[in-house]
Amino acid sequence: MNIRPDLKEVPAIIRSVRPMLLPYFGNIKTTEKAGRIHDVITELDTQIETYLKEKFFEILPTVGFFGEESGGEKNNNFWLVDPIDGTLPFARGIPFCTTMVALIENGEVVFSAIYNFVTDTLFLAEKGKGAWENDIQIHVSDHPLKGALIKFETIREDTTHNAFKDRIYHQAIPFETVVAGHEFCLVASGKIDGRICINPYGKDYDFAPGALLVSAPGSIV
Repeated sequence: MNIRPDLKEVPAIIRSVRPMLLPYFGNIKTTEKAGRIHDVITELDTQIETYLKEKFFEILPTVGFFGEESGGEKNNNFWLVDPIDGTLPFARGIPFCTTMVALIENGEVVFSAIYNFVTDTLFLAEKGKGAWENDIQIHVSDHPLKGALIKFETIREDTTHNAFKDRIYHQAIPFETVVAGHEFCLVASGKIDGRICINPYGKDYDFAPGALLVSAPGSIV
């Protein structure tokens, strides 16, 4: 992938988290966040976020930074980072965990990366240039709704969309991992067919990297 010159070092920086994380894959304790049983954190989440913040500042010192764990400033140009998306699978040794990065410029995602550090698979996208999986250009599926693999995300407390969800699953097949980054990669590479979000439980750092990954080849988000 021929990315713009000021971002040339970013893929290598993202890949460099792998040796920091692999020794703890399936071998680290978690702590619940604010009593949410599905939302947990490890000491590595904050460490990886701080590491990426420092590395990105070295190459682009005028670009801001906002991370899931430490927050930050969302200005005109900033990095939006989820250091370990899928912390629970990571702690349990399930390879659905990724590091997710998006570059936001004037309110728009212009570059994103989702890195499965377990399988060493790096997904990259740049606005107007398409999306890649380890240097192989990828495209979403063109499978019809009947028999499609579809993820439907909405908060459990919101039951107002159950009828619509039932209509979708009358034809499609439910797919669920509860990990946004992993699922966006599957959609972008055509392995599953769609991801429907209505009043979802994710945050901007859960959606921004994958949204560009899916839309960069010309698909609809």
